[in-house]
Amino acid sequence: MIEVASLSKRFGKTQAVSDLSFRVEPGTITGFLGPNGAGKSTTLRSVLGLVHPDAGGATVLGVPYRELDRPLHRVGAVLEASEVHPGRSGRNHLRVLAAAAGIPRSRVEEVLALVELSTAAKRRVKGYSLGMRQRLGLATALLGDPEVLVLDEPANGLDPAGVRWLRDLLRSLAAEGRTILVSSHVLAEVAQTVDRVVIIHRGALVQQASIAEVLAGAQGATRVRSPDAQRLRELIAAQGGTVTDVDDRTFATDLPPERIGKVAAANGIVLHELTVERATLEEVFLELTAGETTQ
Repeated sequence: MIEVASLSKRFGKTQAVSDLSFRVEPGTITGFLGPNGAGKSTTLRSVLGLVHPDAGGATVLGVPYRELDRPLHRVGAVLEASEVHPGRSGRNHLRVLAAAAGIPRSRVEEVLALVELSTAAKRRVKGYSLGMRQRLGLATALLGDPEVLVLDEPANGLDPAGVRWLRDLLRSLAAEGRTILVSSHVLAEVAQTVDRVVIIHRGALVQQASIAEVLAGAQGATRVRSPDAQRLRELIAAQGGTVTDVDDRTFATDLPPERIGKVAAANGIVLHELTVERATLEEVFLELTAGETTQ
């Protein structure tokens, strides 16, 4: 479990995080979302003991990160700014870390296979693509077989096949009972991967809920298609509904489908389509953060 409680941190005149609280439960993947400058990196670094908060704090598995016994075995992390010596091979990089943490060398080969880097393991890291570096970073995080994963933009640089591979890997790890916190700006992928989201804006919590709850609470327009669309448009407008034309027989309105169905039935109007266009996570995110982007 990860728990952030009343976390606040200021850098000079900038309030990076303000009284932020949320929890990440075992067996779940939680997406950590916010526009650029919202305080995501400061929060993640606070969780990992790399930033000392002004107030509040964060615990991992019930204690501050710095108090964990053998932390590499308990928490794995990938930060966007993670660096690897470019002259080392991917395999040697992992071997050095494993030796320092008392991890068997055999585990290096296991994680290389897990992230599909075995064939490139003997190459120097300076020749790796961005996607390969991301895989190596994930292998580093998994080296100690940790219970908790904190990942900052893990899909950055991955091609579509790699993104799908990452999604499947994270789901399998969560199914084993691990706690996974993922910061990402690829909102379409987040919507397909995570169980819950924590959305912050200007350092403060905006929403924490399951992804299903977030999307269900953001119903989009109702799409209507009818051979008598013009008369139905007029009836809806008379009831205060907005109407946006798609074509001669199709339009969108802000009235719920139940109400449109009643209006159509009461006036003998045939309907060929009546569907709700669900809002995407991106649309919900932009609404909650006043249109600011994550990039």
